[in-house]
Amino acid sequence: MEGNPLWSRRGFLGMGAGVLGAAGLAACGDGSGSSPKAPAAEVPQALLDAAASLKGSSMGMLSQKLYSTAANEALDASIRKFAGATGTTIENSLVQADSGDVVAKIHAEVEGGVARDLAFMTDSRFVAQFHALGDLEDVTDVVTALTAVYGEPCAEAKNFCVFDGKWFAIPYHFIGIGSFLRKDWMQEKGIAPKDVYTWEELRDLCLAISDPAKRRFGWGMTVNRSGDGNGMIEALINSYGGAIASNDGRKVTFDTPETVQAVTFLGDLYTNPKYKPMLPPGVDSWTDTSNNENWLAGVLGYTRNSFSVYADSKTKKNPVYGNTHVFSDCIGPATDKSLLLGQSQGFTVFKGAKNAALAKLLAQYLITAPALVGVAKEAPGLAMPAWAKVWDADPFFSGGDPAFSMLRTMSQQPLPLPTKNGLSFPQKASAGQQAVVAAYVLTDMMQQVVQGTAPAQAVTAAHAKMVQIFAQQGLPQ
Repeated sequence: MEGNPLWSRRGFLGMGAGVLGAAGLAACGDGSGSSPKAPAAEVPQALLDAAASLKGSSMGMLSQKLYSTAANEALDASIRKFAGATGTTIENSLVQADSGDVVAKIHAEVEGGVARDLAFMTDSRFVAQFHALGDLEDVTDVVTALTAVYGEPCAEAKNFCVFDGKWFAIPYHFIGIGSFLRKDWMQEKGIAPKDVYTWEELRDLCLAISDPAKRRFGWGMTVNRSGDGNGMIEALINSYGGAIASNDGRKVTFDTPETVQAVTFLGDLYTNPKYKPMLPPGVDSWTDTSNNENWLAGVLGYTRNSFSVYADSKTKKNPVYGNTHVFSDCIGPATDKSLLLGQSQGFTVFKGAKNAALAKLLAQYLITAPALVGVAKEAPGLAMPAWAKVWDADPFFSGGDPAFSMLRTMSQQPLPLPTKNGLSFPQKASAGQQAVVAAYVLTDMMQQVVQGTAPAQAVTAAHAKMVQIFAQQGLPQ
């Protein structure tokens, strides 16, 4: 959002309940000045029956901002349909997850009794933190009911949304994450695409396809503070056999020879003059949208991202789309296959919710194919089904793009994935690990290395910061 405001308020009306100005509706993607009544058939009859006693009630919702504006508007449309069919008022607010203080802000609202009833947040980044703070209601009843109808939820959600055998988030949609290469640049150099690369192979490939005179820069990733920087650094360290924490998520284990080896490799990539031709100008100061923008501008040979960048190239008919080779992730010395799990958005019901019953019903509607497909078409690969039978409920999910089969496999793969030295991913969901990532300890460590700090020294300092953060999260070391 411009100017980084955390909240962008928007309202949804159903069946004439309440009054909202035309400007508010325009923000929902409806310029008609009135809220359309949704076809009741698109809301399952069981949900309509369950919501009958809630007609005339209202609730508040938080939505994690999607990269695609059109996808946000498609979500708006689904919420309007549900509100219209049930005769309720639903106010939705966008939340910028990368603002840095999102957990603290929402926690303060929960403690103050003013939190929204429902939210969806990325499970592997936020749910454990909210659970540790005592902010979430048990939603096992909803997940059990959905499983009976829609089959199993995506594999990684079973790790990041479950605590002591109980679900504290309802899987909403699966977020594809992938690596992207310019296959036309590779073809010009006689390089055939592969499905699996080591990090060293990828580095060398990116250098080979770079040509600064043609504004072609092979390596399109930053180690500046950003979600993408965090994800790339942690993935690389994991593939080398390092990790922020032990498999149970409770003990900081960062300072190891494997971590130092990974950080040394990555630091060399950004500081060795040999690799300068493949680094885009200003990469050291990129933010979360920079690699997306540069990829879509056609100046990058490789980037690693959620499928937002792939989706944008497809929906906007950018020629980059047809020249994109998609693969899951790189392997390292400790891995024989990619450790990429993907992520999912999870619906959470906050403690003190004033209309938890309506919130749970809305969540059950939004995971269905009729509600999700509009979002998915505007964000292909970024908003995919989180439930097994939803994948088969609309032809778009099974055949809308060649990359979708890879994402379905990723979402349903048997977990955990082991490393050669005894780590397993996903590790147990940890408020400490999530807080470390949110505090940008990994990117700050790499910035120190880029500025000249020895990798071993930077890793030791980062480990010490992690120990402090774990203690603050109730995990003393």
